[in-house]
Amino acid sequence: MNSRSTADSMAIALVSEHASPLAVPGGPDGDGPHAHVVRLAAALAGRGHRVTVHVRRDAPGLPDVVPLCEGVEVHHVPAGPPRPLTEHELLPHMAEFGRALTRLWRLRQPDIVHTHFWMSGLASLRAAGQLGIPLVHTFHALGTVTRRYEAAPGGARPADLVVRETELGLACDRVIAVCREEVGELVRMGIPVHRISVVPRGVDTDRFTPIGLAAQRGPAHHRLLQVGPLTARRGIAVSVAALTRLPGTELVVVGGPAADRLSGDPEVRRLLDLARDMGVGDRVRFTGGVPGTAVAPLIRSADVVVCPADYAPFGSVPLEAMACGRPVVASAVGGHLDTVADPGTGRLVAPHSHAALAQAVGGLLASPGTRRVCGANGRRRALTRFAWPRVAAMTERVYQGVLVPDEVAWAVTPA
Repeated sequence: MNSRSTADSMAIALVSEHASPLAVPGGPDGDGPHAHVVRLAAALAGRGHRVTVHVRRDAPGLPDVVPLCEGVEVHHVPAGPPRPLTEHELLPHMAEFGRALTRLWRLRQPDIVHTHFWMSGLASLRAAGQLGIPLVHTFHALGTVTRRYEAAPGGARPADLVVRETELGLACDRVIAVCREEVGELVRMGIPVHRISVVPRGVDTDRFTPIGLAAQRGPAHHRLLQVGPLTARRGIAVSVAALTRLPGTELVVVGGPAADRLSGDPEVRRLLDLARDMGVGDRVRFTGGVPGTAVAPLIRSADVVVCPADYAPFGSVPLEAMACGRPVVASAVGGHLDTVADPGTGRLVAPHSHAALAQAVGGLLASPGTRRVCGANGRRRALTRFAWPRVAAMTERVYQGVLVPDEVAWAVTPA
């Protein structure tokens, strides 16, 4: 076991096999799992560590190494064709990805490897094991959960995904769960609870702030905002149905294809037909996908941000709303249970229930004072619990617990 001092600067390898960090800043990904890798790397570097983010080369002509910010560099690892690939297409190239990491780490060995997403973990296990490097893994989303709530396209995910995730969880030195509910899922998979730490995703509290430009409002008296991919599990239909009980309120949905391609999107057409059938078609608007820089102004334009997803492996939108000082009404599932404090920062409601959503939203819309208090509490909660410096410090402590287990407690949970 490495006996290095926990006070030392570490050489940290973050591995994310897809979605290069170089494409994230200012993009539509918000503070999702790919942006998580970028901001975690920068925050760890801010604590004095040297960070390399290893990603698969997904375009020809990319340099081997690109500086991302002070203390962080991105390394493009050759594995498979240099073009974007689907998850199903990526899997056959993970052995090559792992061999390339072995060669790299033999030349410059990191103190610890932190892999993100299941394929990165599998690709890195052999390399880290051969070289005796401790490995920490974050799944971000578990196959057991996604299969429960959504049907993946044919062949998009391997049939033995849960088996592979279990093998990975048992083989790595520590699993970092992004919320408490994920701990239960991991334990049911057979991962010992003492080898699981909880560290949430963070939010950029400098970009998502209560003060700043707000998007222009429509003629409706109140505005609800929903942000995210236009998939059925996001509960947009629940928000549309809730409007029938919220007169004078509009729903703005942010996400999906670009605005000029919305008319061809089958989910948009389905939801607009639903809104018209329910008599609220004139109060539902889709913006399409927007640049990441446009998300905070849209949040500031809302009276309430709604997140009625069927499930949420973590859920960054409630955090972004809270950081912007806006109350949140979210389904009581997954990471929402950790991020949204009911009644302090908003309300948690039963999933699938438009009546419960409308009741919670209606109560907030009827009380401007309550909205202001929730917004102020949300901003405070984002700053004290989910700002990136704190998330980086919690992650660092997990690394230290792996490197020097006698000096640092095993479990890390949100305060």
